[in-house]
Amino acid sequence: MASKIKKIGVITSGGDAPGMNAAIRAVVRTCAYLKVECVGIYRGYEGMIDGDFKAMDARSVNNIINKGGTILKSARCAEFRTKEGRQKAYDNLKAAGIDAFVVIGGDGSFNGALIFNKEFDIPIIGIPGTIDNDIFGTSSTVGFDTALNTVVEVIDKIRDTASSHNRLFFVEVMGRDVGHIALNAGVGAGAEEILIPEENLGLERLLESLKRSKASGKSSSIVVVAEGDKTGRNVFELKEYVEEHLPIYDVRVSVLGHLQRGGPPSCFDRVLASRMGVRAVEALLEGKTNLMVGIQDNNIILTPISKAIKGHTKIDKELIRVSEIMTT
Repeated sequence: MASKIKKIGVITSGGDAPGMNAAIRAVVRTCAYLKVECVGIYRGYEGMIDGDFKAMDARSVNNIINKGGTILKSARCAEFRTKEGRQKAYDNLKAAGIDAFVVIGGDGSFNGALIFNKEFDIPIIGIPGTIDNDIFGTSSTVGFDTALNTVVEVIDKIRDTASSHNRLFFVEVMGRDVGHIALNAGVGAGAEEILIPEENLGLERLLESLKRSKASGKSSSIVVVAEGDKTGRNVFELKEYVEEHLPIYDVRVSVLGHLQRGGPPSCFDRVLASRMGVRAVEALLEGKTNLMVGIQDNNIILTPISKAIKGHTKIDKELIRVSEIMTT
């Protein structure tokens, strides 16, 4: 591949997601394979401003494909939001001889990279790393599959105690703006109800559903709630509402929180991250920029980052239909 790019940086930014290390590994080893230098940028854009760089070769990423989190660390950086901060970052990149970089993160990280490219014309390619699966231009983000498996495993354990004590559990999962985790994990774990931001079930319909569950002989129930669900103001208010109107239920709440981000990545996320990392480096060496690597119909594709940021992922209506049938 003919290219002027001799040294590529790799950065993880925003919230961590399982599979980020696999993506880092793929970027580093693809650079080694194609005889391009690679530099790890630590602590996200904060590290870019501080010049916290380290040369990476194929051996420096040994035994990380199975690890959660990110070996490059991540941090929020208010200074990068300023022109002065971005100038410092650019000066450090040029001093280190970094010609382009791959950013692994979500929409906030991508937006920062776009602004940076516009100001300094340094090529960038994005890899979507977020458990929420809320990035347009890919059917799955790195970390989403692992988070689903984690949530389903936890709900399976919660169901054991729910059945033992005839309890109703509200299980809150991540998903402030989208309900992909709640919907998929709810179907996979056999939840009695699934509450997501895209579909406002309504408190009355929730009560009716729980009454039907009780009447059908179910001794326990699991309701999976995305944190952005609009049925109630928060999961604890849902608990109080059900306790007030359906005193037959012994109600508990379990908020899974950051538990969903941890743990070794699934095989799917390891393979996806590897494919995306390879394509990200190849795209840079082909002279491409401002694009995000995604997957559609098991094909690796490139989408303009501007579209990935502005676009909206759609909830799977077919899966909603399936969930309604399964909760009968």
